[in-house]
Amino acid sequence: MSFMVLKTPKLYLVPTPVGNLEDMTFRAVRLLKEVDEVLAEDTRTTSILFRHFDIRNRMQSYHKFNEHQMVERIVARIQAGESIALVSDAGTPCISDPGFLLVRECIRQGVEVECLPGATAFVPALVDSGFPSDRFCFEGFLPQKKGRKTRIEALAGESRTIVLYESPFRVLKTLTQLAEHWGEERRASVSREISKFHETTIRGSLKELISHFSVNKPKGEFVIIVNGKDE
Repeated sequence: MSFMVLKTPKLYLVPTPVGNLEDMTFRAVRLLKEVDEVLAEDTRTTSILFRHFDIRNRMQSYHKFNEHQMVERIVARIQAGESIALVSDAGTPCISDPGFLLVRECIRQGVEVECLPGATAFVPALVDSGFPSDRFCFEGFLPQKKGRKTRIEALAGESRTIVLYESPFRVLKTLTQLAEHWGEERRASVSREISKFHETTIRGSLKELISHFSVNKPKGEFVIIVNGKDE
């Protein structure tokens, strides 16, 4: 069965796998082949994806360091009749990745935007945690310096499950700070390398997790899920 693609001028937000390339959808592959151009957070990373799925399309870098300068030009191109896709290095654009400024400007100027369903790292980590997932608070990355302590303190009384992203270099620091402000017996779940070969999830109190990562050096990309404060 073949599909007829309507060349509607539009911005497509296309999720890409957070690990296993088999998590890519058929529709995502098709669109990346058929749009006029693909905006990529890192063209080197996206080139690996393109080679795997035999995608031969034009790419242009679009990341947090140049997005302010590029937004108007991209919107103008779509208004002129082009269809453009945006991908991040992994997961869904705009979720702790570039894209928000472009989406906001497209909407402001009446340009159509469509986000495909697809991979997002925090969803499997949240479900695997065993904590309530009917209501949760997605915080993404905490501030690295200014406002970090204030934000952690503000979340201390949050009753919903809390979702955080973290780099391997700050996992232990973050767990230690959470224990300091939320109590070391608060239950948490730490997932790393979602959908990759070395995917692991460690569950326990913040105190137990601190002990674990004090001995086992954190490696990979992490999602920290913390049980909400008892009401």
